[in-house]
Amino acid sequence: MNYKRVLLKVSGEALAGAKRKGFDFSFVKDVCRVIKECTEEGVQIGIVIGGGNFWRGVKDGGGNVERVSADRMGMLATCMNCLAVADVFRQIGCKAKVQTSVDIQGVGERYSTEKTIQYMEEGNVVLFAGGTGMPFFSTDTAATLRAAEIHADAILLAKNVDGVYNDDPVKNPNAVRYDDISYDEVLAQRLAVMDSTATSMAMDNDIPVIVFALADPRNIKRVLAGEKTGTCVHA
Repeated sequence: MNYKRVLLKVSGEALAGAKRKGFDFSFVKDVCRVIKECTEEGVQIGIVIGGGNFWRGVKDGGGNVERVSADRMGMLATCMNCLAVADVFRQIGCKAKVQTSVDIQGVGERYSTEKTIQYMEEGNVVLFAGGTGMPFFSTDTAATLRAAEIHADAILLAKNVDGVYNDDPVKNPNAVRYDDISYDEVLAQRLAVMDSTATSMAMDNDIPVIVFALADPRNIKRVLAGEKTGTCVHA
């Protein structure tokens, strides 16, 4: 494996499959099995899951819910996702811990960098729930923050698209996919990789971001093995 310790960011919608809401547990199990294989080969993995399969913050609030409340509802959605995925890991014989950015009794223990690294070194997958714990920050930013804190070798960005394009590939069939691109180019062109705060944080901490499609869960292992999959964003 090319990477020893990584932060995997998974969109909530990806876990919902074609239903777009809730969970496609057959697909979730496929993803968890691949991650388990990677941990058995010595890779330490932390996971941030978005909450879009339940609630997309200010977008779903639609002006009816104040921004701070909408964002906190999104944080709770990520907690639901982490609880569900942690249980799937345990069912397939993979150790998993849930850590939360805010105190939520019964959901998980409060996030600690030291404890996270200890758990990962013991072979646990650690799921980070609750985003950053603060409104106005996305789960992309939470993923980059945790990656920097645990000294991750890379951020694996598992999305519904297979890389970074110069335009929306859904709307523009002639959009061109990049194999490699710099943080500066992503920011200058306002490309939809992560939000600008997350991209800047990855750049400042020199953490490469590999963007790939989760439609085939084995892409996770391909990326970790160093195969050319998706797009690599780097200095």
